[in-house]
Order: sequence, then structure tokens, then C-alpha cells
Amino acid sequence: VKVPNTNVCRAPEPLDTDAKAFGRWAADRIGEAIEFEGPDTVAAVFLEPVQNAGGSIPPPPGYFDRVRQICDDHDVLLVSDEVICAFGRIGSMFACEDFGYLPDMITCAKGLTSGYSPIGAMIATERLFEPFNDGTTVFPHGYTFGGHPVSAAVALANLDIFERERLGARVKQNAPAFRAALERLYDLPIVGDVRGEGYFYSIELVKDQATKQTFTAEERHRLLPAVSRALFDAGLYCRIDERGDPAIQLAPPLISGQAEFDEIESILRGVLTASGSRL
Repeated sequence: VKVPNTNVCRAPEPLDTDAKAFGRWAADRIGEAIEFEGPDTVAAVFLEPVQNAGGSIPPPPGYFDRVRQICDDHDVLLVSDEVICAFGRIGSMFACEDFGYLPDMITCAKGLTSGYSPIGAMIATERLFEPFNDGTTVFPHGYTFGGHPVSAAVALANLDIFERERLGARVKQNAPAFRAALERLYDLPIVGDVRGEGYFYSIELVKDQATKQTFTAEERHRLLPAVSRALFDAGLYCRIDERGDPAIQLAPPLISGQAEFDEIESILRGVLTASGSRL
């Protein structure tokens, strides 16, 4: 079951001018979906702290407070899907901390080893583990590579580096500068929105900045592959998310600082200026 995302840039009127009201509206759609399906048939609500698909969509103020309340009211679990957002990408070790909500379960991967070795993990509250504490109840599942010692060792070493280098604190300190560098691109007509949190941002591309009109299928086919190639050739390794209105997704290394932010902005400016002139 799918529900509306939290992209304020595409919120319906009059919610497009009130992020908090839009967040409440979006959260209430989750409650409606649970009630429509029947609370006894819904095990969990899965949400990313910052939604990846559609381009780094952050939660509006109060969104997760309302979602937590809805899940509690219907006895439904709240799962924080942090495969992308955990381990400093937003700032804290887990992004649910950055947005002030307590999930029943966290799923994570990728950043747990900084991508050097494949691994995934599930973290759950005591309430979820309690049925298995008697030593006789088993959750049968084919894990195959579960608990692989090499990946586990890489993860532990990686987490030690995170703590020693204080990478999360670095992201929190520098994130406003990253946002500011990207927001300088608003003077380009092709830039419709700059959104995200921490070191996870997207730039939504539009045909008309004033109306936020998106591109036709033919224009997307002509524009987006060329932009992607030009960014790569210029030395900026990123991707364009086409699951919705097209957005350039940016997730710089956690050690990045002002020099890297300025370089990212400079490359984007050059490529988008040239691309916009070809439309």
C-alpha cells in the first residue's frame, strides 16, 4: 500500500505554502490507508527519514511525530528504513535521531561498512525481541551469509573510524554550508527545487521555474542522458533520479568540506547552464 510522499515542492494548494500543515496532511493519509486496509492486516509502516526515490525528500516539521502517533493508535510497527540515511549521511548515527522519532525497527546497510564489504542489519526494540527471549521460540529464515565474520569485522572497524574521526559531527557542522552552496543555483531557470538534509541533497530540474512545470517525455529523453554524461565527464559522480520529476541526487563523501561544496556547485552550474540553453 502506497501513500503520498512529503515533497513540499509538489504539495497541492494551499498546503504548498505551509510545510507543517502539509506534513500533517501526508501523515494522515497513512492513517487513512491503515483504516481502509484494516489495522489487523497491517504489520508495519516503512518510511525513509529522507526519501530516496523522487530525490532526497525530507520530512516536513511534525511529520514523524504524527506518524508515530498513528502507528501507536493502530498498534502498527514503525520501521525506519535507513539503508541510505544511517551512519552519518544525515548527521547522527541513525537519521531517526536527527528527526526526533523512535521507530520500532531500523533497517540499515551500505554505510555500515562504507561500502567496502556487503552487509545489512536489522535493529529492533526490546518489545519485538521479547517473544524470542525464552530460548525456545525461533524465527526460521534462510540467512545464508548471515553474520559473515569478514563483513562484521569491516563494520566494526568502520564504526571505530566514524567515532574516532567524529564524522557525524562534521556532517552536522558543514551541512548548512552544503545547502548554501547548492541554493546558489536557484538563479538558473532550470533549477526548480533544492532539497535534502545533511549530506544527502537533490536538485529538481524543471522546464519553468515560476510554475514548476516539468519536462515532456521527449524533452526528458533529450535532456537527462546528456546532463548525466556531462556531469560525469566534468568529474561529478552522481545520478539523476527519474522516479517522478527529474532530480540530480548528491551524496558527497562525509569528509567533504567547503572546497568540495564549491566544486560541486561550479560543475553543476556549468553543466546546467549549457543544458538549459539547449532546450
